[in-house]
Amino acid sequence: MTTITKFCDIIAWQKAHKLVLKVYKTTKYFPKEELYAITSQIRRASTSIAANIVEGFYRKTKKDRLRFYEIAMSSLEETKYFILLSKDLEYITITEARNLYKIANELGKVLRGWIKIQN
Repeated sequence: MTTITKFCDIIAWQKAHKLVLKVYKTTKYFPKEELYAITSQIRRASTSIAANIVEGFYRKTKKDRLRFYEIAMSSLEETKYFILLSKDLEYITITEARNLYKIANELGKVLRGWIKIQN
């Protein structure tokens, strides 16, 4: 088993970063009136996933680490809601929503596994 010495070695973080990049590319084309609403919200929620994994990784106690990883999971669910809302508002296509969900669901599985081995 490989020793993880920096946050970017964590597969969950790698997948979270991939989701953030995809969210930013997708929301680039949202209506301008949504810039400070759903665009900002989905970007902040997705970024929060990766950021909380990073912050948790550098925490000293198991309890602290797990708290940040759980926050990352909550941010993932929030991101998934904004994907659904974006689709329902017709800001993204069903195909785009499915692609984002696919990345998000893969991330969720990996993040749950990461939390489990940290526990």
